Amino acid sequence: MPQTQELDQRIAELEMKIAFQENTLEELNQALIDQQFVLDKMQLQLRYMASKLKDLQSSNIASQAEETPPPHY
Repeated sequence: MPQTQELDQRIAELEMKIAFQENTLEELNQALIDQQFVLDKMQLQLRYMASKLKDLQSSNIASQAEETPPPHY
């Protein structure tokens, strides 16, 4: 009889460990999903900012043909 109780206790401990691991795995999965969402959002923002920067650079800088020569010429 004591062996049965010992086995039951060990099985119960293993079941608790598995339940804890499953819970931890679910939490890690959710954290990964959240991080991926943030990463996707940041990538969109970066593309937007790069596009805006490209537009600013092309609109504010005149080509060499359009530049007036310096005053000493």
